[in-house]
Amino acid sequence: MGFTLLDGIVIVVYLIAVAVFGIWSAGTQKSSTDYFLGGRNMPWWAILFSVVATETSTLTFISIPAVAYGGNLMFLQLTFGYILGRIIVAIWFLPAYVKGEMTTAYQFLEKRFGAGMRKAASSTFIITRLLADGVRLFATAIPLAIIFRFAGIFETWGDGAVYVLAISVISVITLIYTFLGGIKAVIWMDVVQMVVYLGGALFALVLMLGKLPVGIGEAFSMIAAEDKFALFNWGGGLTMQEFLADPYVFWVALIGGAIFSIASHGTDQLIVQRLLATGNLKSSQKALVWSGIVASLQFGFFLFIGLMLYVFYSGADIVELGLRTTDEIFAKFIVDHMPIGVAGLIIASLFAAAMSSLSSSLNALASSTTYDLIKPVYGEKWDQKEELRVSRLTTIGWGVVLTGSAFLFTWLQLAEGDQPAVVELGLGIASYTYGGLLGIFMLGRLFSYPDKRDAMIGFFTGLISLLFMVEGALQQFLPGEALTIAWPLYTLVGAVIVIAVANASFYIRKAFKGA
Repeated sequence: MGFTLLDGIVIVVYLIAVAVFGIWSAGTQKSSTDYFLGGRNMPWWAILFSVVATETSTLTFISIPAVAYGGNLMFLQLTFGYILGRIIVAIWFLPAYVKGEMTTAYQFLEKRFGAGMRKAASSTFIITRLLADGVRLFATAIPLAIIFRFAGIFETWGDGAVYVLAISVISVITLIYTFLGGIKAVIWMDVVQMVVYLGGALFALVLMLGKLPVGIGEAFSMIAAEDKFALFNWGGGLTMQEFLADPYVFWVALIGGAIFSIASHGTDQLIVQRLLATGNLKSSQKALVWSGIVASLQFGFFLFIGLMLYVFYSGADIVELGLRTTDEIFAKFIVDHMPIGVAGLIIASLFAAAMSSLSSSLNALASSTTYDLIKPVYGEKWDQKEELRVSRLTTIGWGVVLTGSAFLFTWLQLAEGDQPAVVELGLGIASYTYGGLLGIFMLGRLFSYPDKRDAMIGFFTGLISLLFMVEGALQQFLPGEALTIAWPLYTLVGAVIVIAVANASFYIRKAFKGA
């Protein structure tokens, strides 16, 4: 049905409403504790939805249905590992954070290994977020550009101009309410935006079910006949090497997903900051564990949309549908079949998913920079007003840097000639750093002998080793071969290297001292 003026009005009204409601919901910010931790009195259910919304990008909205359209439901095996990992974090990590009344995830490392280790871990987090979120912000514009292309709007504009427009709008609106409202605005807007993007997807699904060429029973039979309901892969008949290299073998997905989740939700300031905003251990634990369950259900929901798209288009391949990739399948349905005004709501849903991720990154980057890097050097004489002022200025700074990073990745990706795989690099950044962060946290919790020197040696050895070992855009320019294991296991490898090297360093130094 195309894209109309009414759809454009819906988008504009939504964006204005987001900024106004985000500022209003935050109330008055009197200190950096209010700004970054919401006064430590945020309700656990709001934190739950904020965590899930933060993890959801526009690519989740668009790409997960494509996974089921072109395959089956085995992706869900990873989410079972995510749930297991969050349970472990809730039991083992959160008590140390909440009882210690910490403001960032990296204060624990300072208590165990000194200020240098805290700064190293915090800096690693900052670099990770800068690269990964710069690419994520760029990637936000991909489905929007696809929809605009299908709808025939901005036809006289180049792809680069559409990307810049989408990135600029998302960045400016998000920065306004994040700057003024802090974590409260971020969390409450995450709740609203999760309702918006799930509501938009649900509306699309209901409309799709009404337009299926066959009845629902026949649709399920068609899906079952194509084995698209397949959920578990036990790896039967595979060699050990093939078993470890397949990310969708159940035990690889479960263990790899759990370890990745322990790292992402136990050591990443982006998530830990939210959990600390409750100020109560049991509330933080409930929010974290239930976020895993809700995230798994959400992935299942988007995969089901993909199955219904398969029935709707009778399993046609992308060439028949005039698409460039399978990722465009849901976008095609949105533009071709949404009623007037609703297509605008769906695009607003994509903006919602993007803004929830970006606002979370801005606030987490600002908190880590302020507490871990700036305040230890300059903040001894700060009062609450000065601390809040610095926090907001830091938020603006990161907003500008992240937007510039996204523009850079846009220029690189859309350049003529051989294009660097910046998306693969950016989205795979976590594979390089989560192993090191998890390893150093595990070292601090499990081993009492290694000191700050051993920790530093182990941490940087782990980070550098993974640069040479993780398959991706960067590894191809370095000597050595990529690991022949599934990507969910990279975090495990990095953590093992950190722990092993740190302990080896301790015993080697001890041996030399004894000699």
